[in-house]
Amino acid sequence: MKLKIKTGDTVRIIAGDHKGTEGKVVSVDREKNKAIVEGANMVSKHEKPSANNPQGGIVKKEAPLHISNLSLIDPKSGETTRVGYEVRDGKKVRFSKKSNEVI
Repeated sequence: MKLKIKTGDTVRIIAGDHKGTEGKVVSVDREKNKAIVEGANMVSKHEKPSANNPQGGIVKKEAPLHISNLSLIDPKSGETTRVGYEVRDGKKVRFSKKSNEVI
C-alpha cells in the first residue's frame, strides 16, 4: 500500500475518538501503516524508574493511529484533501487534488 502521508505533514483525524483533531505527523511506521500525530491520541503509560527517567511514574505519550484515519490538510485552503502523484518538470511530486498545488 502506498503511504501518501509523510513525516512533517499537517493532518486531521477523520475517524475514532480523536476525530477533528489536527496536528503534525511526528513519525510514520510503513510496515504497520501507522503514524504518530503530535498532541493527538495521548495515552497514559506507567514507566519503571531507569537511568533516563529516575523518577519513573505515569507518563503521557502519543499512541500511533492507522493511516486510514488521517487526512492531509491542504496548505493553501486549510481543508482536507486527497493526495496524487504525477511527474512535473521531470520530477515526481505530490499534489493536492482539491487545489492542484504541489505539496
